[in-house]
Amino acid sequence: MIKRIQEFLKGVEFEMKKVSWPTLVELRGSTAVVLILSLLLVIFLFMVDFSLSRVVSLIL
Repeated sequence: MIKRIQEFLKGVEFEMKKVSWPTLVELRGSTAVVLILSLLLVIFLFMVDFSLSRVVSLIL
């Protein structure tokens, strides 16, 4: 059992060496994109929800 765990951890270490980690500039850029798109989605969903609730209240 311990040998299997050791083999697993060696495999994990080997694969982690292949990982391409982003630079700080790339990380900041990606974070900015995610935050901006999230904000746009929130605004869009707010407008849709507000419009639909108005329509429903007019119907009822």
